[in-house]
Amino acid sequence: MLSVLAVILPIFSLIATGWIARKAGALGPRATGEINNFVVYLALPALLFDIVANADWHTLWQPTFVAAFGLGTALLFIATLCLQRLRTKKLADATIDALNASYANTGFMGIPLALAVLGQPALIPALVSTILTVCVLFAVAIVVIEVSLQTDRSTTQMLSNIAKQLARNPLLVAPVAGTVVMLSGVSLPAPINSFLKLLGGAASPCALIALGLFLAQRRNSTGTLKGLRTVVALKLVIHPLVVWLLATHLFSLPEPLVHSAVLLAALPTGTGPFMVTQYYKRDGNLTSAAILVSTVLSLFSITAYVVLTRL
Repeated sequence: MLSVLAVILPIFSLIATGWIARKAGALGPRATGEINNFVVYLALPALLFDIVANADWHTLWQPTFVAAFGLGTALLFIATLCLQRLRTKKLADATIDALNASYANTGFMGIPLALAVLGQPALIPALVSTILTVCVLFAVAIVVIEVSLQTDRSTTQMLSNIAKQLARNPLLVAPVAGTVVMLSGVSLPAPINSFLKLLGGAASPCALIALGLFLAQRRNSTGTLKGLRTVVALKLVIHPLVVWLLATHLFSLPEPLVHSAVLLAALPTGTGPFMVTQYYKRDGNLTSAAILVSTVLSLFSITAYVVLTRL
């Protein structure tokens, strides 16, 4: 439990920092929006571009792991999206709920936790899961949300509007640009890499502080709490269970990769969905609560998995 706590504690500290800063008046009511804008338009695009542009597919090529973790995540995303649509939620909001249930905190928590629990061999699976979650899943969700927000009856006009919105969305443009650089085989100069790491490194801490600021001013509702139980259960229980079934019964991954896949899928909801709610000005109550509660409960669920499997 100590290794899990060591990874989770800084997350709570950053959320608490934002909460205290807002309650103490050190940061005003506009701070949440300004910090979110910094993350969405500068820090997070730099992080996404850096992850993809500097990826080495020869090293990261793990087809069975990609299939198990990627398919498990996709199935959960689609199932949650359909479930929330049946509950008469708008497509954009249902998509954010689907992100809450399938967007594991692989970047900020996954890499240090995998190294602490499974050792150096888990680094590559952690990087692969980060790319699948932060870039691929994130991009798919953004496309679905953009489609849902179009009200034009003309198919041509709607497609044109979607293309324009996607072309202006920094959270989609950045990984696409990174893919171009990666496929070209060009190595980025050291000063550019340093710039990207400095700017991108601020994404997660600032997003967590912004989350703390938001929590300091939000109010819970019965509907939010009802949806919260569903989302947290999907994230912490169903997601790792589906990935485990795929990894063991369908793709027959070796045991170290099974543990890596399940441990990474068992991570709590990351800050990506919260950034989406702020960017598209959707209700962030459920998302912020899901991040906070799933992070707290993951201390016990991940520890239980580590103990049961004797890792």
